[in-house]
Amino acid sequence: MIIAMTSVSCKKNEDSSRTGQAATESSSELYSCPMHPEVHGKQGEACSVCGMELTEPFTPAATAPEEVKKQAEPLSKSSFSIDGILINYLKLKNALAKDDSKEAANAAKELNATFNNLKSDKIEAKFKKEYADLADDAKEHAAQIADNSGKIDSQRAHFAMLSKDVNELIKIFGTDMKIYRDYCPMYDQGKSGYWISETKDIKNPYYGSEMLTCGGITNEW
Repeated sequence: MIIAMTSVSCKKNEDSSRTGQAATESSSELYSCPMHPEVHGKQGEACSVCGMELTEPFTPAATAPEEVKKQAEPLSKSSFSIDGILINYLKLKNALAKDDSKEAANAAKELNATFNNLKSDKIEAKFKKEYADLADDAKEHAAQIADNSGKIDSQRAHFAMLSKDVNELIKIFGTDMKIYRDYCPMYDQGKSGYWISETKDIKNPYYGSEMLTCGGITNEW
């Protein structure tokens, strides 16, 4: 679920005779979380999901969940499968969600090995170059993650780019796995905070325990 971040401005009541009334009205108003609009309470209280302050004026319409998009049919009709890539990618994603930099590095090494061992002879000619380009880019990001054990911020930055490559591979070749595309608008100012997950439960690989459940589902396969 992609949620727009907005700022709240407060206006002072110039009529001193209404100060008490305005304060009473303000205290009864409901505010929601910028990340989880279904959570609401008094302004400044903590969100029960992620701990952020409730700063957005609450409106009933804001709680209505956006429709999760069903991914279109894959472009390729070949029997070429990327499920092995996805399995290792998901291991990497889960390691980052657990703040485990060492495990993430090991998972990235396994992912690179999977790419290197995957036979691409079944890919249709019109998709061969696109696959090769995506695979090369994905391997480069996986290698950077593998080489940067202990530097989890760097690993997460490369994971964001790797996720983009994996998403493109899914669009082309599809998958037999039940997966979801999640999004965190807090990461990288909303530019690259996407990832693929095997579960509906949000486990944020970009923030781990800091904001584990922040984000939402945008697509499903």
